[in-house]
Amino acid sequence: MIKAVIFDLDDTLISERKYIESGYRHISKLLSSKLEKNEFDLYELLIKLFSQSPKNVFNRLFDTLNKPYTKSDILELVEEYRNHIPLIEFYIDVLPCLEMLKEKGLKLGIITDGYAIAQRQKLEAVQAFELFDEIIVTDELGREYWKPHVKAFELMKERLNIEFNEMIYVGDNPEKDFHIGAQYPVHTIRIYREGVYKDSYYLNDIRENFSIHSLNELDLIIGR
Repeated sequence: MIKAVIFDLDDTLISERKYIESGYRHISKLLSSKLEKNEFDLYELLIKLFSQSPKNVFNRLFDTLNKPYTKSDILELVEEYRNHIPLIEFYIDVLPCLEMLKEKGLKLGIITDGYAIAQRQKLEAVQAFELFDEIIVTDELGREYWKPHVKAFELMKERLNIEFNEMIYVGDNPEKDFHIGAQYPVHTIRIYREGVYKDSYYLNDIRENFSIHSLNELDLIIGR
């Protein structure tokens, strides 16, 4: 019997792309006067650079504009990006799904990777702490405990007082979200979003038990 549904955060409950866009808008405002460039033009350039490659976007921004910079400049921008309060919201199918699960008496949780401050800001922005029974930000356990490590799932089991086979985990990333199913009898569900990792390969070819394209489909799976 299913007693809890645990979710990944990025590209499962919220759009990582929208978060990135929010961060770049924030950075564009900060840099506009310093670089003597239009804020919107800077934002468009950041998006273009990210689309080409997500690596070293801020360095490449300065390089593209032929502006000098130091390592300290980049680190400050990274901190600003991670600490900014994002303008994001849940996917449209999230709140109805959570309401349905609560009506069934199921416990709700989140297990999310990513730098702790950034993940906390995302969670605060969508008021997740008011909606979920337990939230684990794996970075607060230690970088080595990011998924696919099992520690967060073990903690979730203890905190919600359930068994592994009473837990569903919903995620989107084949590289790390479904490997738990090979280590513990957790029911895994992949949700297909237009996310950052949608084309990633499965870790050790461990696949999900079920796949969906909307959280509206979750009710049917639980009903089985």
